[in-house]
Amino acid sequence: MRLYVPGRSLTGLVAVAAALALAGCSGPAAQKTASVKPAAVVASDAPTEGSAKRLRLVTAEQYRNTLAYVFGPNITIPSAFAPVTRTDGLLGVGTSVAGVTASQMEIYQKTAATAAAQVVNERNRHFLVPCTPKAADAADDACARTFLSAVGRLVYRRPLPDDRLAEYVTAANESATKLKDFYAGLGASLEGMLLSPRVLMVSERAEADPAHPGHDRLDSYSLASRLSFFLWNAGPDDLLLKAAASGELHTQKGLSKTLDRMLASPRLEAGMRAFFDDMFMFDDFNNLAKDGQIYPVFTGVAVQDAREQTLRTVIDHLLTRDRDYRDLFTTRDTFISPSLATIYRLPATPGWTPYEFPADSPRMGLLTQISFLAGHAHPGRSSPTLRGKALREVLLCQTVPRPPANVDFSAVENPASTIKTQRERVALHLKNPVCAGCHKITDPMGLALENFDGAGQFRLEEKGSAIDASGSLDGKEFKDVTGLALALHDHPQVTSCLVKRVFAYGTGSPASADEKATLDYLNKNFAAGGYRLRNLLKTVVMSSAFSTVATSTPEPAKTASISASHIKTDAQ
Repeated sequence: MRLYVPGRSLTGLVAVAAALALAGCSGPAAQKTASVKPAAVVASDAPTEGSAKRLRLVTAEQYRNTLAYVFGPNITIPSAFAPVTRTDGLLGVGTSVAGVTASQMEIYQKTAATAAAQVVNERNRHFLVPCTPKAADAADDACARTFLSAVGRLVYRRPLPDDRLAEYVTAANESATKLKDFYAGLGASLEGMLLSPRVLMVSERAEADPAHPGHDRLDSYSLASRLSFFLWNAGPDDLLLKAAASGELHTQKGLSKTLDRMLASPRLEAGMRAFFDDMFMFDDFNNLAKDGQIYPVFTGVAVQDAREQTLRTVIDHLLTRDRDYRDLFTTRDTFISPSLATIYRLPATPGWTPYEFPADSPRMGLLTQISFLAGHAHPGRSSPTLRGKALREVLLCQTVPRPPANVDFSAVENPASTIKTQRERVALHLKNPVCAGCHKITDPMGLALENFDGAGQFRLEEKGSAIDASGSLDGKEFKDVTGLALALHDHPQVTSCLVKRVFAYGTGSPASADEKATLDYLNKNFAAGGYRLRNLLKTVVMSSAFSTVATSTPEPAKTASISASHIKTDAQ
């Protein structure tokens, strides 16, 4: 691939896009890596099925985080990358099947140009470029090499091959001579580096596993990248790359030592916020809006704060306090902002403040937070169906079938004037045999949330009629949202769903039928560790499946689906 230098035509961008596409088809080229001694198996008590090695695009957030760690937080990256398709419930898995068009490459080019210009500008160059050129208006081979070698190792996530480094240095020198500006030349070369497919994509590489003849494992630098993007949502830092170079990551002791450091790092919060933001499908909040006449308190600020409230609650509960994951659905501890205080009908105080809902409050767990209630409702009314569907798909990893194309929604969208409550409205679905099957597995638990309107505000009545918030979840009946929270807390698929999502997010691959033994092992250890997130993360990373490469690409497991025929539930 040729370096893209500002001033070339769109043809240069198309060439880079083609390089990205070809990389996805042919796999990475061979590259020199540090030789290491044969290493011990990482986790001998775990199943030995490996995960597939992946080629996937980095996200805009991962790109920003990486550059912030390399150059400091003052380097701002405003661009948003192209959206990807959610796969097996996660955008983080969808990045391995994403494509890149020429127009999208223009976005990448602008992002790289913006970052490079900030690094070499007069305000930043003196502390970001670790050497001073002999003359500011001419090329300096030694200084350019020093800078590009150090930066290249961090953004490529492995040492640059000598020939590639020579290309970048030559490009910097040529541009500096032409522009009569050392830093302008360095910036042009850095822009090309940040536009490289090796930077924009995570290209995992395999090598023979000396502990298991005939089997492959991720090479040490690929393992370092998988670890870092999983736990920190960014590329590896200097210490992680040094651990990869020394071969430590392929030993149980060395990997455990590195993992402990990463789990203790403040960067873990960024990584886990990214995971739960993905798992909870909070990207949908970018387009979330309510009817301002019906819900005037639900402002644009409230939309962002609702998302932030849940993420703060999750991080505080799972990382800061190291509590049981299941208790997220029954906890009364959270955080409140002024915009949310209005919706919760609480006194508003400046900024974010910790808050505990009283024992007699209907607010209990994540399901009663604005993010879930408003995020899974219509612009002008609540929706038991949308909320029940989200509970099934997001929290239990089950797939609710889509409605048939020929379903007549007129009775529901324009019900008779005598129908006042959502319970009466959704009951109309049950009269249609085509609809009843799916609604029996979504509406019974969604109706338990009917004491909250489409914006998440608590209410006792709807259009003058008292609300019946009774419901059921897979045979367990309850009279209100508190019962739903307790039923969800004890549902076995709540924890197995998290395990499945964490493993898929960490490996970049949807769970496959061949990985059942691995998931069973992870679930067993998750339970034994008291359903603590940190313990789950460590178990996933230390399992052989995390670093061992599957000998063949596994077939994706059939997505869990449900039907009324095998769930005991109350249609009402």
